[in-house]
Amino acid sequence: MRSYVVGGAVRDELLGLPVSDRDHVVVGATPEQMAAQGFRPVGRDFPVFLHPQTNEEYALARTERKTAPGYAGFVFHTSPSVTLEDDLVRRDLTINAMARDEDGTLIDPYGGRRDLAARVLRHVSPAFAEDPVRILRLARFAARFADFTVAPETLDLMHTMVAAGEVDALVPERVWQEIARGLMEARPSRMLEVLWSCGALARILPELDRLFGVPQPAQHHPEIDTGVHVLLVVDAAAARRFGLPVRFAALMHDLGKGLTDREEWPHHHGHEDRGVELVHAVCARLKVPAECRDLAVLAAREHGVIHRAAELKAATAVKLVERCDGLRRPERFVELLDACACDFHGRPGNEARDYAPREILLVVLGAVREVDAGAIARGVAEPAQIPARVHEARVAAVKALGRE
Repeated sequence: MRSYVVGGAVRDELLGLPVSDRDHVVVGATPEQMAAQGFRPVGRDFPVFLHPQTNEEYALARTERKTAPGYAGFVFHTSPSVTLEDDLVRRDLTINAMARDEDGTLIDPYGGRRDLAARVLRHVSPAFAEDPVRILRLARFAARFADFTVAPETLDLMHTMVAAGEVDALVPERVWQEIARGLMEARPSRMLEVLWSCGALARILPELDRLFGVPQPAQHHPEIDTGVHVLLVVDAAAARRFGLPVRFAALMHDLGKGLTDREEWPHHHGHEDRGVELVHAVCARLKVPAECRDLAVLAAREHGVIHRAAELKAATAVKLVERCDGLRRPERFVELLDACACDFHGRPGNEARDYAPREILLVVLGAVREVDAGAIARGVAEPAQIPARVHEARVAAVKALGRE
């Protein structure tokens, strides 16, 4: 029985990155032998154990056999006769198919170290094509390691997988899981570019795929299309280290422009309402968490109004805060402003400019929150009049800031 550190821990160590988790493969052992040494079984599909002291995962070396379409159609086989090379050849990318022996020796049968040096994401074997999740994982790695390119033969294989319908077998929860993880990487645009380049984006997020080739409004930057603009917006959110809800809102904010008739280009009148419908559809299909869905809906609906904050009359600004539930959810209103700021920064030339609407509306929010709605309610004899009186007081508070 012999154990090896495998996968991401080896890759990150060679890249000089911090290593937080280590996965191990055990060769030449049975589940009974592992249990006898105090390892605790946790695997359901194949034997995985937790080390009795470190709690690190130790999996028995295994092989896989494709039995049905999709990412779940596999049969796994473990036995003491399965070699380390047998196990590694079934992994996704060469940079993830390396191992270290107990004495520190690097085992690299498929050229992972070479591809690390060349900054290439390359599949290990034709088995890559059997699991469509690997397309999503590769795209996510492209977002993490933004200076890596995808090997041409790997991109060709991904095209073939998409054409064969493998991506259509992905369950929504897994798509969302990988998209969300990719959005939290350093350059999420790279994930989207890879998915677009192999045709997978049109299958899993057709609403986003439609934006490529759609021109931006003339007053913005017509030299880039809306799809490229969205890539810049999500990267702006990542550069500012915003959380997942803001990054997802940045991704979704312009979906409605994909439904504009060509005859209207480059104008996109009413795209906000169309965008709200599409955001709801995407979120229902992918089972997106409520906090991400709700912020994305607000960004799709309100970003045009928020961009015009300097022009808004006091009553309109107050209605915006009320409509966005900014009084009960001020932290979400701030996230909405952050998402709109990313939209602004995602236009060439705006990367380092201040986004004035954010500061303007934060001041408005502060003034509106200072209004004591309870005291106003106690002074109104007719309950039906309370909402109007409170609204009037909020407008007056904003007007006191010098806004008409």
